[in-house]
Amino acid sequence: MKLFKFVLVLGLCALNFQAFAQKNDNDALNQFYKQFSVAFEQLDAAVIQDIYAENACYIPEQQNKEITMGRDNIIELYKRFFGKIKHKNAQIEVDFRVVERQLDKQQATDVGYYLIRFYPPKETEEPVSEFAGKFVTVSKKKADGKWYLTVDTNNRSEPSFYYSAKPLPNLYYGRQFSTLNESSSNHD
Repeated sequence: MKLFKFVLVLGLCALNFQAFAQKNDNDALNQFYKQFSVAFEQLDAAVIQDIYAENACYIPEQQNKEITMGRDNIIELYKRFFGKIKHKNAQIEVDFRVVERQLDKQQATDVGYYLIRFYPPKETEEPVSEFAGKFVTVSKKKADGKWYLTVDTNNRSEPSFYYSAKPLPNLYYGRQFSTLNESSSNHD
């Protein structure tokens, strides 16, 4: 009987440890989206540099663009993109809603929607614009115990898909942008 109780307690401890490890993994993976949001707000690619694996690949939505291989090349894309926004003296925000995560000990695949808001300089009196898309990311846990993005791909979609995505336990759900009409009057 003592052996049975010991095995039972050991089994419960293992389950609790597994649940704890999965919560930590979900938190680490969700952090990527927070870092992207900060990078876009600050127009600073350095904020996201460490989330990509050295051998990561980015698959762009455009048909006339090839796959970008390697962290340094991906970060260079972000630097050029952010540079264009800075040159226009504009601001940009991004938000994410993860709707599916397939997670095991060493690999995770996230599927979801994103929304990007572009705020032109006030003096132009141009309206705020937005565009949305769907994304898939693949992350791997490396020997150092950290998660790194290894595949990043996206394509366009209607903003309504972002707005209608429902929050799910343990998955990143962003800041919950309001619709463009509601938010453009409130943005500084």
